[in-house]
Amino acid sequence: MNNPFILEVKELKKYFPIRKGVLRRITGYIKAVDNISFSIKQGEVVGMVGESGSGKSTAAHSLIRLLEPTEGEISFLGKDFLNLKKQDLRLHRQKLQMVFQDPLASLNPRKTILENLGEALLYHKLVQNKQEQIEAVAHILERIGLPKKALTSYPHQFSGGQQQRLSIGRAIALKPKLVICDEAVSALDLSVQAQILNLLFELKDTYKLSYLFISHDLAVVRNFCDTVLVMCKGKIVERGEAKRVFEHPNHPYTQQLLAGAPAIFPKRRSKSSKS
Repeated sequence: MNNPFILEVKELKKYFPIRKGVLRRITGYIKAVDNISFSIKQGEVVGMVGESGSGKSTAAHSLIRLLEPTEGEISFLGKDFLNLKKQDLRLHRQKLQMVFQDPLASLNPRKTILENLGEALLYHKLVQNKQEQIEAVAHILERIGLPKKALTSYPHQFSGGQQQRLSIGRAIALKPKLVICDEAVSALDLSVQAQILNLLFELKDTYKLSYLFISHDLAVVRNFCDTVLVMCKGKIVERGEAKRVFEHPNHPYTQQLLAGAPAIFPKRRSKSSKS
C-alpha cells in the first residue's frame, strides 16, 4: 500500500542558543520549535495558526532547511529530507517550494520577470533552451493572471498583489508537490487577498498541489484549509479538521485565540458580551 502522506514531520525541534558574557558562552536556549509532529496528505491544505512568535515561520524555514533543525525527522516524498546531501537537496527542493510574506524581498529586483521565474527551469533542465524558457514562463504568467508583456518587466513595476502572483508563479514553475505559504496574503488588502486565495485554490486543482498554509488570519484559515494546527510557544497544542477546531476548540489557548477574532464568531461574541 502506498504512503498517503507526502510530508511527515516527527519530533521536530529548532533551538536558538542564548549567549552571554565576554566569551559568549551558551547560557540557555530559545525553543522556537519544540517537538512538533504532523503530516500532510496529497492534495491536502494544512493550516498552521498562532500568535506572532509562536514558531510558525521558524517551523516552515526548518521544513525547507533554510534553517537547519536541531533535532527531529522530516520525510518528504518518502525521502529522509534532513540527511540529503547538498546536491540531492537542491534537486529535491524542486518538489518543495515556498511563497513568502514579502514578495518584493523574495524576487531579485535586478532581474526581469523572465529571469526571476525562468532561471530555475534551466537549472533543473525543465526547459532546454532560451525559447522554451520564454514559452514556459509566458504560460506561467497566463496561469497566474498576468500578461505576456510582463516578461521584460522588473518586480518593482508591479503592485503588491501582482508581486505575490509572481512569487506564486515562481513556486509552481518547478511543478512542486508541496507549497509552503508563509503569511502569503497577510500583507495584502482584503479584496486582493480573495483574489490570491482563489488563485491558490485554482492552482491546487490544476497542478494537484498540497499546501502548508501559515497565517495568523483565522478567517482565511477557516475557509481555505482542510486541517488546522494550532501553535503556542513552539508546540502544537491542538490539531484537527478545520470546522471542528473553529467551532469546538478544546485547548484553552485555541479558545483564547478564537475569542480574539470576534468578527468571525458573532454568536460567540454576543454570548460572551451578555455574560
